[in-house]
Amino acid sequence: MAHNGTVFMIETEETERHSHNPLVRYFKLLGPGLVTGASDDDPSGITTYSIAGASLGYSMLWTALATFPLMAAVQLICARIGLVTGRGLAGALRHHYPRPFLYAACLVLLVANVFNIAADLAGMAESAAMLTGAPTHVFVPLFGVGIMLVTVYTSYATFAKCLKWMTAVLVSYVVAAFIARPDWRAVLGATVVPEIRWDPLYVGTLVGVLGTTISPYLFFWQASQEVEEEKARGKRTSAQRRGATPHELSDARLDVNTGMLFSNVVMYFIILATASTLNRAGTTEIETAREAAEALRPLAGETAYLLFGLGLIGTGLLAVPVLAGSASFAVAEVFGWRSGLDLSPRRGRRFYLVFAGAIVGGMLLDAFRMNPIRMLFLSAVLNGLLAPPLLLLVMLVSNDARIMGEHTNGVWLNVLGWAATTVMAAAATALFLTSA
Repeated sequence: MAHNGTVFMIETEETERHSHNPLVRYFKLLGPGLVTGASDDDPSGITTYSIAGASLGYSMLWTALATFPLMAAVQLICARIGLVTGRGLAGALRHHYPRPFLYAACLVLLVANVFNIAADLAGMAESAAMLTGAPTHVFVPLFGVGIMLVTVYTSYATFAKCLKWMTAVLVSYVVAAFIARPDWRAVLGATVVPEIRWDPLYVGTLVGVLGTTISPYLFFWQASQEVEEEKARGKRTSAQRRGATPHELSDARLDVNTGMLFSNVVMYFIILATASTLNRAGTTEIETAREAAEALRPLAGETAYLLFGLGLIGTGLLAVPVLAGSASFAVAEVFGWRSGLDLSPRRGRRFYLVFAGAIVGGMLLDAFRMNPIRMLFLSAVLNGLLAPPLLLLVMLVSNDARIMGEHTNGVWLNVLGWAATTVMAAAATALFLTSA
């Protein structure tokens, strides 16, 4: 009887998701892809895009257009891995690849995520200090411990739903860019014609932009969240979750494309707004949150600091659980532990220990008191350097018929997925060459 009730619940939910009203259906199916896209514009992303616009003007605008199909393809590949295998990315690797291979991937992910968490907490703390006048070192443990408690003892889905309203202030960059009256002919040219320069500043910024846009932690998060969505629909075992219907794959494609489009539109206008204000005014180096906030002055005047601060804190609160959670999912899948942000602390003890350990590691790194803006930019560069080997793993898994069956990558997913891998590897190589 209970089984029949579960089946009825799943069927009802599927009916709701495939409503005849296209608008209702569209909003109902938005899920992991949208959260992933919002999380991609984290404090590291906002800072890196601001530095790109301030230091290089319009010349980085083309990256928003170029990275959209690449990141959408990569995230869709990761979503398909989760849907088809019924496991996260690390879980799929665990059952088909040598353990040392998997341990190395998890170590790379953990290092990148702890540094990224440290950078995000530092950026959030500096924004809070700018708004309140209190010392920054007060806010790092406040945000770190607060995120741990809220994520462990409440539903992350509810938490994320509330935070999306705070991240909505990022749309203010769109308005600020228009009010600043950019040279639209130059903007159009820089958007469609890539400008490539062989110097350390340009290449370093390019690697940072690519690293914070096509971020390693999002690969693991996307696949794991597709699995969590399946669990929420009553598919508790991997056998029940294995395989995917055409409807599910189609929904995932729409969800992912929506999230990535939102992420890249915000990215584009942050670069445009900072280029049209800071770069035009001669501010080509950003050292503090207050300097970065000046890009919003055409729209908000003195409240620019408030808008920027709320945006940075909101995106940080959304992204830090994703960073720590993606590491926790990966480690839990490697060792076969229970995983899930909706587990009780007792049932998910080991999962939450990794989660808390990643945040505490970030808090300890912040004790070295590095410049928060510089640290946020460096975390983006680090992600850019570590992405190529993890992208290689994603492409190997998604093309392995033992894992994906009939759902291995099609031609376009392969073209775009391998293009993303090649571009990230080429950018990382260029950084080493120009630095040398």
